[in-house]
Amino acid sequence: MVKRSRIVAFLLILVLLGSTMGVTTNGILKNIKLGLDLQGGFEVLYEVQPAKKGQKIDSDVLASTAKALDKRINVLGVSEPNIQIEGSNRIRVQLAGVEDQNEAREILSTQANLTFRDANDKLMMDGTDLKEGGAKQTFDENGAPSVSLTLKSADKFRKVTQDIVNMRPNNVLVIWMDFEEGKDSFKSEITKEKPKYLSAPTVNQVFNQDTVSIVGSFTAEEAQTLASLLNAGALPVKLKEVYSTSVGAQFGEQALNKTILAGLIGIALIYLFMLVYYRFPGFIATVTLSVYIYLVLLVFDWMNAVLTLPGIAALILGVGMAVDANILTYERIREELKVGKSVKSAFQAGSKNSFSSILDGNLTTILAAAVLFFYGTSSIKGFATMLLVSIALSFLTAVFLSRLFLALWVHSGFLNKRKSWFAVKESAIHDISENFDTLDLPTRWDKLDFVKTRKIFFIVSGALLALGIVLLLVFRLNLSIDFSNGTRIEVLSNQPLTTQKVETVLNEHNIKPDDILISGDKNERASARLKEVLTKDEIAKLKAELKTEFGNEPNVSTVSPTVGKEIAKNGVIALLIASLGIVLYVTVRFEWAMAISAIVSLLHDAFFMVAFFSITRLEVDLTFIAAVLTIVGYSINDTIVTFDRMRENMQKRKRLKTNEDIAEVLNVSIRQTLNRSVNTVMTVLVTVVALIFFGSESILNFSIALFVGLIAGVYSSICIAGPLWYVFKTRELKKKGVIKTVKEKRKYSDQPQV
Repeated sequence: MVKRSRIVAFLLILVLLGSTMGVTTNGILKNIKLGLDLQGGFEVLYEVQPAKKGQKIDSDVLASTAKALDKRINVLGVSEPNIQIEGSNRIRVQLAGVEDQNEAREILSTQANLTFRDANDKLMMDGTDLKEGGAKQTFDENGAPSVSLTLKSADKFRKVTQDIVNMRPNNVLVIWMDFEEGKDSFKSEITKEKPKYLSAPTVNQVFNQDTVSIVGSFTAEEAQTLASLLNAGALPVKLKEVYSTSVGAQFGEQALNKTILAGLIGIALIYLFMLVYYRFPGFIATVTLSVYIYLVLLVFDWMNAVLTLPGIAALILGVGMAVDANILTYERIREELKVGKSVKSAFQAGSKNSFSSILDGNLTTILAAAVLFFYGTSSIKGFATMLLVSIALSFLTAVFLSRLFLALWVHSGFLNKRKSWFAVKESAIHDISENFDTLDLPTRWDKLDFVKTRKIFFIVSGALLALGIVLLLVFRLNLSIDFSNGTRIEVLSNQPLTTQKVETVLNEHNIKPDDILISGDKNERASARLKEVLTKDEIAKLKAELKTEFGNEPNVSTVSPTVGKEIAKNGVIALLIASLGIVLYVTVRFEWAMAISAIVSLLHDAFFMVAFFSITRLEVDLTFIAAVLTIVGYSINDTIVTFDRMRENMQKRKRLKTNEDIAEVLNVSIRQTLNRSVNTVMTVLVTVVALIFFGSESILNFSIALFVGLIAGVYSSICIAGPLWYVFKTRELKKKGVIKTVKEKRKYSDQPQV
């Protein structure tokens, strides 16, 4: 009997979710803050240095400096700036959507300490005598731009003018602007001719007032900048740029549009695959995946997090990973149906048996993402944040929401005689009276023997790794400035570019690039690198001139040698910590042999990615580390699914007496999970391929690294991790004798192991 109330409940929930998502999605998308790589802007990492001898840089000084920077940013009118104190002497500032990046950079770091002196250079007043916010851009009686100042004390100004009048004939009040480290970083042309000097009015009478007007050869823009600098006040320290990156608005818009298009294509292909291959459960998966995407964006909005370009890539990648749990559950349900169980029994058994694999896989991926978040910087943190949110929500939607929806249909009785809706052929279903077990089910992979071919796998992998080491020593890695130092310049032109044209333009600006790369659908993008670290003034001038030359504001990034070394060191540390954490987790959840096998396969994947980039000369940048750690998490997920099935099959066997028993457990387990491995890697590959062909060029190398890592990961999970476990297990059997089950193996844990 069909219980229509459950189907009605499903439809009502579907309508409720659909209407809620339809009404609120647009508002959520508008509320989400976009990173500077999606809307333009710039980011700078300052090293805080003492402004005077003996000054100590402690937490209070860093906090007051961050407050002073925030005050300066308010002058710019930038909404929601991001200012972070890092370590013991650094401050990172991110300004997304700022229109005039050069002005913003200028106002942030220029000391701008105003002083009033007599003819003998004696200090009479300084910037501390100004009323807060008392500087304004005005015009004098002749209509020339000037700066009006409001002082804290009219009485003090009266005394100063009295002293100046008494100094006749040298009764001048000289007004200076002291810039950082004695250098002129103010953009007024007059101060370039006469550094630090603003004006020297003659004082013939005593002024009992609290207003002063500075008149000089200013443009209105220069007068406004001076007023803004004075209102921001002097910085309590010196700031040295050690890392910076800027993105033109046109770059950001293009990156956003292209990556969203790639995401839509990738997600649409995943939906199509799930519907065609898994039929009705595939439909349930598309519904829950849609809810999952909505929830990820909603939580990201609630967190007030910043969405970056790698963050969108993480969301797209997360869809491919989220479908993994659904595939794992549906494959187990299909197995239970094939041994003759009813739809209800198969649903319950399949859901139960797949849970531990899903949990273990998600926890290890979360571990890798957490390490990436802790050691990542800037947009990489955005990627890690999105990945963590995606993994958590994919677990909730796949384990609970998918099962709730499918349970409503299963318990309604509507599917009892419709096993074909689960993509199970009637000819493949055994009678329940045959007592057929899932362990005995034939698969399409039964001719494959992974134990017999293990030596071939080991030789092939060993040869490739050895060749990779040799080539890596010869060619080395094509490191970006992120891991060394220097400047990267990216231009976006309205016309096709050539290497010669870009080089000629840069040479005209006295820049000798080490290499130039042309890219884009119409060769409209160019990227140039040089070992020299440009100063902020050089960057400001270059950006203005290249914008005139090519029609769009260029991206310019700089990295100091110190920061480059730190990024490289943190990348290695992150990989080691993630690997160690995974070893410990797999050892506790499974056994040491599986843990060692898993870590060898992970290192195999990571090195394969490194060797591939060395041979192809693709640039290794910050996102490469993110790609490696993502593959580490994803690859172990795949390996754990196989190990979980091996553990289950060992418990069914009760006793492993011979090498043949171990070989059978391994072969059967890999064959049973191979469908899942192929299907899940294919769904993730679909999203990655979409990113490669339709996504932004800014994350092209990241996408290629993921593609290579996914291929290597599925290969190592099947052909390296499992066969290695067989080698360890047979040696253990030889040394200790017969080991019955995983639980009984604990009796031997106090003995030395091989």
